[in-house]
Parts: sequence; structure tokens; C-alpha cells
Amino acid sequence: MTGGETPVPPKALRGRGAVTNKTGRFEKEARAAVDDGWGSLGELEALRTEVHTERPRAIITRNDSPDISFDRSINPYRGCEHGCIYCFARPTHAYMGLSPGLDFETKLFVKEGAAQLLERELSAASYQPRTIAIGTNTDPYQPIERTYRVMRSVLEVLSAANHPVGIVTKSALVQRDIDILGPMAAKGLAKVAISITTLDPALARKMEPRAASPEKRLETIERLSEAGIPVGVMVAPVIPAINDEEIETILTRAHARGAREAGYIVLRLPHEARDLFAEWLVQHYPGKARHVLSLMRNMREGKLYDATFGKRMSGTGPYAWMIGRRFEIALEKIGFPKSRARLRADLFTPPVRRGQQLSLFQL
Repeated sequence: MTGGETPVPPKALRGRGAVTNKTGRFEKEARAAVDDGWGSLGELEALRTEVHTERPRAIITRNDSPDISFDRSINPYRGCEHGCIYCFARPTHAYMGLSPGLDFETKLFVKEGAAQLLERELSAASYQPRTIAIGTNTDPYQPIERTYRVMRSVLEVLSAANHPVGIVTKSALVQRDIDILGPMAAKGLAKVAISITTLDPALARKMEPRAASPEKRLETIERLSEAGIPVGVMVAPVIPAINDEEIETILTRAHARGAREAGYIVLRLPHEARDLFAEWLVQHYPGKARHVLSLMRNMREGKLYDATFGKRMSGTGPYAWMIGRRFEIALEKIGFPKSRARLRADLFTPPVRRGQQLSLFQL
């Protein structure tokens, strides 16, 4: 624990990743769960998911980061019910005046009108098509997508416009949209990467409690591959002394099921994510906690996180070098192709805006 906080009782944390609801960095007042001596903490019920509506002004997010391969992305949801303790997007909940801890996985925001916003942005005269990445922040196929279907509505717009899209998810729900992704892939417009952190079901339940099981993710790779959709595997994040021993096994199993691209990212712990992950370690792996954090510092030049471009994804130092070499050797040994599927942007047809459509009937 950090900051002297009393942990929330296990009953209330059932199905959740974070151990506490630590106050966000922008708040003037700090909140803490403290036992008042009357046993009130023990009476807390399991935390329920709350869904709120967000009305953004734009849906495509731009970036100019030199160490990532895309310059635009879409995030249908804010927050993520999967509850992955390692999620580097947790600190973004602080911008909402909420905790990157339990709030991040229990207080979710649906971006209302995402498809309509996307149509408007794609139809702008100045728009130039390039691959839109989805799932780079929070998972577009988290459980609430079954109800709200924001991701599917976005895909429908992209499909109609022949716009390229790359998706990252750890959910089997992506199989629902094979009817859209399959025809897009046949035109060279879609690819999917399935994130697999571990093949150990017990570890997965601790790290990512509401995500699909490891076996379901392997099954998803197979189903996507059978549908002709280029599919890859993301071994992410690699956490020293927790899941790094599984790199070769994950790659082998994913390749056998049809994955033909692969990537990895070492654990990233920006802002509040550092304390949240340390709390999780103490809760679940008290004997390993100090060793894991020491190895993390070994990969971050003595810090738990370094946001420097070119270093934040892979780390530095001997341990990070070893992970990188193991990954490269495994790819070659297993037989992953050296080239990656490139998506097309030359088929793009801008959506017709309503005002333009009406003008067709004017004489």
C-alpha cells in the first residue's frame, strides 16, 4: 500500500483490477477508504458499473508521436470495464475529476453520436485518408459495447467510406463484426491485433478481470484468420518476473491459430498507474513486489517510468535488451513473416453530407 490507505475489502473488489480508488492528480482534496472501527468497510457490496454519456465535439484524435505508426485514432469509450491493472490509459480518468483506480473501470463514458461525428469529419474537404487506429487507449470491445454498439456504428461508417482501420482488442466480441471486417479486409482495408498478456487463466483473472480468457483470445485469432482478416498478436504489456517467461509460448500458440504479425510493449506506468500497480503487486504477489519493481527500474534508467519517445515502449538497459532479443529470435524461429499487411487508402470515398445530398435534387 502507499499513502497509508486502507484497502477496499475483497467482497467489494470482486471482478475488479485496482485495489484502491486513489484520488486523481488534479483534485484538491484526497479521498481514502478508512475503517471507522464499526466494520462499515466489510459491509460494502461489490462495485457496480455506471455508464454515463459524453458528447464530444470531434471523434478522431490526432497525434504526432514519432514512435507510433499511426497519426489518428478513435476511442469509442472513456474508461474500461476490463479492469486491467497495467492499463496506461488509467490516468486519463483524472481529467474527468475521477480516480484512475476503481473509477476508471466502474465509471464509464459512452461517446454519443460517434458515427455521425465520424461521417462529418470524413466528409470534410480537407480530409486526407490514412489508417485510423482503434483500441490504442481503451478497448472498443469492452463489455458495454454489447449494449451500446458504438464500435459497430463506427465500423459501418468506415466500411461505407472504404476507409482503412486497424484494431487492437483483447475481447472475443470482435468476432461479432466479422461480417463488416471480412469484406473490408478483402479490399485491404482492415486488420486486427489481439492482445494476449498471459496464457495463465489465474494470472489473467488477477491482471485483467473482465477481459476475455486467454483461450477465448486464441480462438478469436483463429476465427478472424479463417475469415480472411489479417490478424496479429500483441504481447503486451511484458512485465518482468510476472509474465515475461511466456513470450515465446504466447507467440507460438498465436501463430498456430493464424496470427501472422506480432508486437510487444513493456509495462508502462505513467502518473497514477505507478502507485496502482505497486498496490496490486503487494496485494497479489507480496513476495515478488520489490523484485518486480526493481526490474522495472532497471528498464527505465532507475525510474518506474520514462515517457521519452523511443524508450517508453521498449525500455532500455540489459533486461529490456534481453526481452527484445528473445522476441526477435522467437519471431524468426516460429516463422512470422518479416513484412506486415499494408492497408489501402486509395479506395476512400468521402461520405455525402446531408446538405450535399439535398443539393442533388435542386434544379
